[in-house]
Amino acid sequence: MTAAALKREIRACTLCAEHLPLGPKPIVQFSATSRVVVVGQAPGRITHETGLAFDDKSGYRLAEWLGVSFETLHDPARFAIVSMGFCYPGKASGGDKPPRPECAPTWHEKVMRELPEDRLTLLVGTYAQRAYLPDTKSWTMRERILRHAEFLPHFLPLPHPAWRSTLFMRDNPWFEGEVLPEVRQRVARLIG
Repeated sequence: MTAAALKREIRACTLCAEHLPLGPKPIVQFSATSRVVVVGQAPGRITHETGLAFDDKSGYRLAEWLGVSFETLHDPARFAIVSMGFCYPGKASGGDKPPRPECAPTWHEKVMRELPEDRLTLLVGTYAQRAYLPDTKSWTMRERILRHAEFLPHFLPLPHPAWRSTLFMRDNPWFEGEVLPEVRQRVARLIG
């Protein structure tokens, strides 16, 4: 299957439609040349409306962390954005609901087969980190990020770039001083 055909199949998905308050609208970005993969949580309400992954303040922060422009982050020739849930899951107290559990097992392996083998997968937030680094389920997100070198060159855990990451960065100055420079260097090498 080609990347284009797989995207069409994903965008037609209605697997968990009855659980989605705004209905299904799978949002995913990738191509056969995407060498940096962003595995996030799930689209937010704004992203659901626009259809563009990370199309909110967190997207601008993520782009800044990666050392790229917002437009470059949304270039599928360079970046794949493959969240744990492709559709907006709805509101919960204190934020959005978790990503639907059906999505990642159904689609992630198929998407990853379409991507270059020499890629870096950025695990943005706890849901992605627990799924892709199952041996670390008992760890805190802080511990995974602090020990990020153990997962390289294939995976690199990051906090979710939502407003709460400001607190994480304040409490963990090593993230900006040590982790982000490494992230930017690796991303720059991969996207040329």
